[in-house]
Amino acid sequence: MVNGPVPRALTRAQQARRQRVIDAAIELALDGGYEAVQMRDVAARADVAMGTVYRYFTSKDHLLAATLVFWVEELDQRLALLPPGGSTPGERVIGALDRALRAMGRQPQLVGAVFTALASPDPAAIECQQQVTVLMEGIVTRAIGDASPPDLSDRARIIGHVWYSALVGWINGWSSIGRVHDELVVAVDLLLPDEPLVDA
Repeated sequence: MVNGPVPRALTRAQQARRQRVIDAAIELALDGGYEAVQMRDVAARADVAMGTVYRYFTSKDHLLAATLVFWVEELDQRLALLPPGGSTPGERVIGALDRALRAMGRQPQLVGAVFTALASPDPAAIECQQQVTVLMEGIVTRAIGDASPPDLSDRARIIGHVWYSALVGWINGWSSIGRVHDELVVAVDLLLPDEPLVDA
């Protein structure tokens, strides 16, 4: 069942305006976190009308959640151009996720803002969360490489969940970025042991 009209593809000019809105939200969140991102300020910084912002994003939470989708898509593209090294699936997965952690550690205000938005009940933000889950699963799956156990997708998805929940702990101040790395290593060691991943 289709809920509402199927969205049409954006023109190049519309894509550029939408990206300016995302870029403006990123800049504001980098400086002041979640509270600093106000739709009026986003419109002013992006040099678009308020109506244009709401044409692409139903709410502030939708906008911020969409910035994480954009960020993970960029990470995915960078990893495709320069895949993580490592002789085992686990080493490659940690290499890929460590790239994300290093970038996030440099911009905690932005990360806190987008993760706050992901917790929103806004249906559009929830859709973005689902997109991030799929993207992270793809990043982990490609880092694993040719080893293909029958439950590969499940393992990749669980690693993505550990990544997400460990980051929430860092954002909320009861963990550290180093602890996030350590928890990912534990999860990867359990789910991707050094021996070949084969069907039993």
